[in-house]
Amino acid sequence: MLRKKNLRDVPVNGKRVLVRVDYNVPLDEQGNIVDDTRIKASLPTLEYLLDARAKVVLMSHLGRPKGRDPRYSLAPVAKRLSRYLNREVKLAPDCVGEEVKRMVNELREGEVLLLENLRFHEEETRCDEQFARELASLGDVYCADAFGTCHRKHASVYLVPKFLKPAVMGFLLEKEINYFEKAMVAPQRPVVAVLGGAKVSSKLEVIKNLIRRVDKLFIGGAMAFTFLKAMGYPVGSSLVEDELVPVARDLIEVAKKLEIKLYLPVDFVIGRELSPATPTRVVPWQEIPDGWMGLDVGPVSVKLVEEIISDAQTIVWNGPMGAFEIDKFRHGTIEVARLLARSPALTIAGGGDTDHAIHMAGVFHAFDFVSTGGGAFLELLAGKELPCLVHLDDKEA
Repeated sequence: MLRKKNLRDVPVNGKRVLVRVDYNVPLDEQGNIVDDTRIKASLPTLEYLLDARAKVVLMSHLGRPKGRDPRYSLAPVAKRLSRYLNREVKLAPDCVGEEVKRMVNELREGEVLLLENLRFHEEETRCDEQFARELASLGDVYCADAFGTCHRKHASVYLVPKFLKPAVMGFLLEKEINYFEKAMVAPQRPVVAVLGGAKVSSKLEVIKNLIRRVDKLFIGGAMAFTFLKAMGYPVGSSLVEDELVPVARDLIEVAKKLEIKLYLPVDFVIGRELSPATPTRVVPWQEIPDGWMGLDVGPVSVKLVEEIISDAQTIVWNGPMGAFEIDKFRHGTIEVARLLARSPALTIAGGGDTDHAIHMAGVFHAFDFVSTGGGAFLELLAGKELPCLVHLDDKEA
């Protein structure tokens, strides 16, 4: 994947560089930006282009609007970005059309124009060829720097780099791919993967791929109960995907054959329902009574994770260990975040909930890398090709 060209491989001085960024940031009800991590992540690419006197045209989506909706305007992003770049970032009234072309043509070297929300046009998510060609006409160089949307086969991500050449990686995308390859393609061993989350179905391809790439795999979160049921143990009212019990049984056998150590939690914090008011207690994994459900990993399971990662050289984490959105079921996830943060291993995490948990634990800066893309990170972990890379230019051999 790193055989793709990056910004350093092409001349950008005086060129119109069309950059696909990911400014899909959370807004409050008043339209204020709640978390600008994704805006900050784009700054190295933008500062490089501005230092090189490029004419910068940015395109992004925000939310899932149904047609043009002022609540999903990128105006707050333009304002915040102007502050970070210490220069005005103009906002176009649309992402295509005559007025947009005029604004792009009037751009001077070192100026920045942000196109309005791509998803105001359904052609973006439909991956419409004509729409992609219109976007492509706005640049001389295409730069892919939106890792958070890299798994989407959308017009601005997949087709524009087919029609606009040269097409290269920005520094954020390059960094994401670089860390992934360090963890999964040519890692320092032992490699430990820690997976959590609610459903096996959403991580099935990830588990199938990781089980052939890592040395140890810990499966926490509600996913663990499908595996425990596959082993014949009682799980009370815990979340189980019954149709995947045979698949879980097969994966346990695959791990044995490959001599991969597959671990499950050994105790749980249980409750009668998923509610802040529910009574709780801690029980061993084989003693969840009827009418109770596992809602977090227990303290002995946290100790188990500590033991599992003690000799790790590389750690990959995706997914919370329990229902961490409720205070009384947050402890396991927070403690695992702190354990991984303290590890001397190369530690990489990804996924929206995982990112949120790391911030909640106050250890964000202790991780070697936290991915900016949840879905794209999972696609890479599942061994799939990212659509955003398909049409980027290859480096010369």
